[in-house]
Amino acid sequence: MTVLRSRPDLWTLDPDVLHLNHGSYGAVPRRTQEVMAGLRAEMDANPMVWFRTVADRLTASRLALAAYLETDPEGFALVANASAGVTVALQTLPIPAGSRIVLTDHAYGAVRFAAERFAKAHGAEVVIVEIPIEADDETVVALIGDRLDGASVLIVDQITSGTAKVLPIDALVTAAHERGVPIVVDGAHAPALIDAPAAGGADFWTGNFHKWPAAPRATAGLVVAEQWRTASMPLIVSWSEHDERMPERFDMLGTYDYVPWIAAPESLQVLADLDWPTRRPQLTTLVEEGSKVLAKALGTGVAEVAHPPATMRLVELPSSVDLSGGDALKLRVSRELKAEITLTGFDGRGFIRLSAHAYNSLADYEKLSEGLRRLLA
Repeated sequence: MTVLRSRPDLWTLDPDVLHLNHGSYGAVPRRTQEVMAGLRAEMDANPMVWFRTVADRLTASRLALAAYLETDPEGFALVANASAGVTVALQTLPIPAGSRIVLTDHAYGAVRFAAERFAKAHGAEVVIVEIPIEADDETVVALIGDRLDGASVLIVDQITSGTAKVLPIDALVTAAHERGVPIVVDGAHAPALIDAPAAGGADFWTGNFHKWPAAPRATAGLVVAEQWRTASMPLIVSWSEHDERMPERFDMLGTYDYVPWIAAPESLQVLADLDWPTRRPQLTTLVEEGSKVLAKALGTGVAEVAHPPATMRLVELPSSVDLSGGDALKLRVSRELKAEITLTGFDGRGFIRLSAHAYNSLADYEKLSEGLRRLLA
């Protein structure tokens, strides 16, 4: 396989910092920033004209993003982030008193908090299914399926955030629907890592464009199955609340900042120019090699996660590292090593979750390995 050269020139990231955590906040390419700057200048030159004409631009952007996901545009709405998409789903679905909202122990923290809020409001119960990171697809489906009795909704990650594990969404959709349980898929990390991520037939699917597609932050999509479209409403009540059509009623949210949504297709073009279908497997090789280098330096190993995603891996921390001080360690790494990483914990084990994007090279992981070895000595 031909090794592609890294392209940090396409971004405005600080070259003196090791950027190894794209999976959290992403990074917006230079070209997209320039498009955003032009849009903001236009908006501030005449706000009245901007807000009178912004709807057509939003429609064009929404259609482009839906096409990228290969999903039905009539069921695709723009939202601020995947957490907002999950919240829309929970406010739409019936949650009877005494029913169960089922999640796994890999669920993103904000999603779990949302489930707890709605469970409390409806007199329901949150049920957490424990899934080992080494569990294969058959085991995952069996463990979750066994807990769906009395469930009003199942919420599952497509790619788990803290543990970098791809879950078998198609099989889980089937298992849930066989039991009459609606399923909400948190696909926060899925766009650009999984082809057609919203094609699995879930009742609700939501995913972020600010991560791997490198779109501006606060850009995400919500895909709603046809049976729920009439009932699905945006989180902000505005003039568009009275629009009978499902996607459009999510577009106009008053004096919202629409620039990120309109500029997002430019980032998709950056990925296309990078030949993303070729670049993505190259990044898989890169993050795998980088993870091995770091694990060797720390005297640990790369976590044996069943079905890891294309561009994320977990490297186990030494047992001497106290995860309760994880934020303090991240700040030390940021200040002393000029490196941005994220730490996660699962089942009593601590990990560094490494990410890779087109601006990374193996030298980044080698530098982090040398620095962490000294820092943790």
